[in-house]
Amino acid sequence: MRILLLNGVNLNMFGHRDPKQYGTITLAQIEQRVKSLGTELGTEVECFQTNHEGEMCERIHRAFHDQIDAVLINAGAWTHYSIALRDALAILTCPVIEVHMSNIHAREPFRHHSVLADIARGQICGFGALSYELALRAAVSAAENS
Repeated sequence: MRILLLNGVNLNMFGHRDPKQYGTITLAQIEQRVKSLGTELGTEVECFQTNHEGEMCERIHRAFHDQIDAVLINAGAWTHYSIALRDALAILTCPVIEVHMSNIHAREPFRHHSVLADIARGQICGFGALSYELALRAAVSAAENS
């Protein structure tokens, strides 16, 4: 099984960006934890991060052609407004799990809405870095049952 973990705009700054909201863990540390859990679960996890919306869409298109089994995505701020990203994800035939470290529903009102939610199998948010590991478990289960 192959799972793609996508991280969007500004998430490369985890560990430095708003530690009160996101803690001090870095994206590299999160990716390592997810890959380690993937190994435990018998799943290969590939990680990709970009601050460029077009690059993210291109990587999602490649995931379609590569027949990835599931996608985990923390789109960052794109979650709330990127129709381009939403449309790219809608092309996928595999389960998509939306993930956020913070609880977007308990934050500023503009963060409450996700343009990705209606195409995602589910959304996991509010558990810090653990959100990623929970999302991986959900993705593996969803892929196995698809």
